[in-house]
Amino acid sequence: MSKILIVDDEVQIRTLLARMMELEGYEVCQAGDCRAALRQLELQTPDVALCDVFLPDGNGVDLVLSIKKAAPNVEVILLTAHGNIPDGVQAIKNGAFDYITKGDDNNKIIPLISRAVEKAAMNARLEKLEKKVGQAYSFDSILGESKSLKDAVLLAQKVSVTDVPVLLTGETGTGKEVFAQAIHYSSKRARQNFVAVNCSSFSKELLESEMFGHKAGSFTGALKDKKGLFEEANNGTIFLDEIGEMAFELQAKLLRILETGEYIKIGDTKPTRVNVRIIAATNRNLPEEIAKGRFREDLFYRLSVFQVHLPPLRERAGDIRLLAKAFVENFSAQLSRPVTEITPDFLATLELQPWKGNIRELRNVIERSLIVCEGEQLTIADLPLDIQNAHYEQSDEETPGSFELSAMERRHIARVLEYTKGNKTEAARLLKIGLTTLYRKIEEYRI
Repeated sequence: MSKILIVDDEVQIRTLLARMMELEGYEVCQAGDCRAALRQLELQTPDVALCDVFLPDGNGVDLVLSIKKAAPNVEVILLTAHGNIPDGVQAIKNGAFDYITKGDDNNKIIPLISRAVEKAAMNARLEKLEKKVGQAYSFDSILGESKSLKDAVLLAQKVSVTDVPVLLTGETGTGKEVFAQAIHYSSKRARQNFVAVNCSSFSKELLESEMFGHKAGSFTGALKDKKGLFEEANNGTIFLDEIGEMAFELQAKLLRILETGEYIKIGDTKPTRVNVRIIAATNRNLPEEIAKGRFREDLFYRLSVFQVHLPPLRERAGDIRLLAKAFVENFSAQLSRPVTEITPDFLATLELQPWKGNIRELRNVIERSLIVCEGEQLTIADLPLDIQNAHYEQSDEETPGSFELSAMERRHIARVLEYTKGNKTEAARLLKIGLTTLYRKIEEYRI
């Protein structure tokens, strides 16, 4: 049930308004002055406040500011016996939902309250959604206990409260976009847009149009004006992934934005001004790219005001179990596969992999393992064949029986299965054995 706070120093008017609200199904609380209204705001958490303009200890127009500061989601409707335009204008500027005159607008009160209640409910839903998004992209969502990762998180947290450009470096799949989102949602721009663009996904011409926009008629097919991603990100953050892939000619435009906050759209003659924070990321060695003439040195220095290096997964092996368990829990829910146990061998095998694709590769392996898993337990048999083979080859090297015929046979069968991408019929043909024999040996050797 929605709750209405009525603020008026005249008891009869408060009582009449309260009765009207209760007949409409609203819960009502009352206050006779500004101080009592703010106290009720803390105690009752109303959705809408219906306030008189002239109160014993203050002015309703000023009270709007205090209410909005204490409870931003509460909508305020001001009532006055003698309406005037300056007060009405100031009330709306202060955040009031509406400003109406007693007597003349009595028939408007109930519909107005209804709309204000809807707006307050929407405010609450948006706040809840923003909190949920903020939690999903916060630094707390970055999993890992290794020192190298914690150092990177600490640096990113320090820079997030500023507005300086950030350059994220590290191998592919180390989570650079996750860091960029965490920086954005921890900054004062968190309520504004976060726009991500992969510079390697577009040709030079298309990337220029996507990033900076164009005017109608500027080239064949440009039938109307188009806003670029920098305009979409205005007052927010733009994340330029794979910045090392950006065409040399476009780098000058990006440099101008960093220096002046302006750029010129394709086909335009006037500059467009934006207020955007830039976070860039690369897996390339930009100083080497500068030496080869493929990246502007002046742009590098502007982008790298603050650098954060993300460590590869092989340097934080202790985090693999933590990440794997989180991915299993996530995909278990998504794929409706209730996995209740992960065998120690499964996790130990993951820790021995080089993970050239880093966290992204680990995530894909876990998702694939859950898809092929037939029970509620993840075992080595659910891992891709190349990872299984690497595990068994390492096990063989560590045992005295690695030269036994059976051990060599198992390795050979595993390699043939890898060559046929798991096609057992084709593997049996190449091995020149029966399919039933192959299945028996797969079971016997736990391939």
